[in-house]
Amino acid sequence: MGPITHTFCAVVVALGLNPTEDVAREKVDLMEVNHFYDEQGRLVFDQVIFYDWSPEHSRYMVRAWRLVKNPTQLPERDWREGGYLAVWQDGEIVRLVQADSMRESWTQYDPELAERDFLPKERRKELRKELRGTKIDSVAVRP
Repeated sequence: MGPITHTFCAVVVALGLNPTEDVAREKVDLMEVNHFYDEQGRLVFDQVIFYDWSPEHSRYMVRAWRLVKNPTQLPERDWREGGYLAVWQDGEIVRLVQADSMRESWTQYDPELAERDFLPKERRKELRKELRGTKIDSVAVRP
């Protein structure tokens, strides 16, 4: 099963679970899939980090992050609209995040944690808590 199929399946599952729920839909500038390894080279965790570009600081600033608990959470190329798309069940809502760019990293440090020295977690924009009113059945994710 390919990555696009995983995203499609995640949306189909979400539709089946609660077809009238809204989707928390938003856009970031960059998504990073980070694979964090310990000193012995063992994988500790995978995470997706969401960034916004800061013209003031001329750099990407961490907005939010999520541990990857299932491969369906991984961002995929959005061939239809361009950029990248991540769709997953986030607590009680379905979250859809679009980004212009994506990168993948393998580190022995946690980039999200390191960013807290530059911008404390309390000052981050974070992903929105409220919904925009986009219905699940209108999410344009196709295999």
